[in-house]
Amino acid sequence: MVAWFLIVIIALVVIIIAALFYYYNRFVILENRIDNSLAQIDVQLKKRADLVPALVKVVKGYAKHEKGIMDAVAKARSALVSAGNISEKVKAGDALQNALGRLFAIAENYPNLKANENFLQLQNELSAIEDKVAYSRQYYNDSVFALQNASKVFPGVIFFRLFGRKEKEYLKISESEKKMPEIDL
Repeated sequence: MVAWFLIVIIALVVIIIAALFYYYNRFVILENRIDNSLAQIDVQLKKRADLVPALVKVVKGYAKHEKGIMDAVAKARSALVSAGNISEKVKAGDALQNALGRLFAIAENYPNLKANENFLQLQNELSAIEDKVAYSRQYYNDSVFALQNASKVFPGVIFFRLFGRKEKEYLKISESEKKMPEIDL
């Protein structure tokens, strides 16, 4: 009788220890995935910021009197490079994307610029980077989703609190970005 009781106690202790190891490692892996996805967003934003001076240089040769847009692009790039945390970088990256959109709209007025091989290559690279930024944001939010699920279901909720883990926030788009753009035909 005592032997069965001892076996049950030992089995419960082993199960609890295994659960502690499992959930601790699971939360570490999920948090590392979130940190990695933030770093990937940062890398893509930096690549975009690094391409901007080359793009501006190409456009300046054709659109010398469009100084305002050049200044806006330079200011947005500077804000991105100097941003401290990821939310500031995402906000600055969105501002840079808007400024670049205006720059590309101006390029429509210059057929020689639109046909310029360097301009087309830079435009394609920026487009590819935008896709990677969007994918990285999605991956980040998917990782946050996985952590939230693991931390809110039983028994994960107990271990999440026991280990003193903190919830992560989703990357959200601003209200202005949710609005439908006006299309004038």
